[in-house]
Amino acid sequence: MTGPIPSVAVADLPADAPLLDVRETDEWNAGHAPTAGHLPMSELAGRLSELPDSDPLYVVCRSGGRSARVTAYLVGQGYPAVNVDGGMQDWAARGRPVVADGDRTPEIV
Repeated sequence: MTGPIPSVAVADLPADAPLLDVRETDEWNAGHAPTAGHLPMSELAGRLSELPDSDPLYVVCRSGGRSARVTAYLVGQGYPAVNVDGGMQDWAARGRPVVADGDRTPEIV
């Protein structure tokens, strides 16, 4: 991909935005957006068929770096992906809901 990566600030995300969380499983288990799907960046290339059918698909990670790389890759493959600037750190800081697996207290690690 050449040119700017499509991106959006957490504050500008629609409430019903379809999220794809690309953090690793331990990060996901610690805390994630309640409606997000999970596909770790390290497994993405082999699991493209599992991507949600969303247009656009908002890609999120911890701070926005990994999701920017995934977004660039997906756009290059023809997917309508958009990076979420600030990632889950900004998501949580803005008071958006975060859930964790099991009975643990949600946190963004």
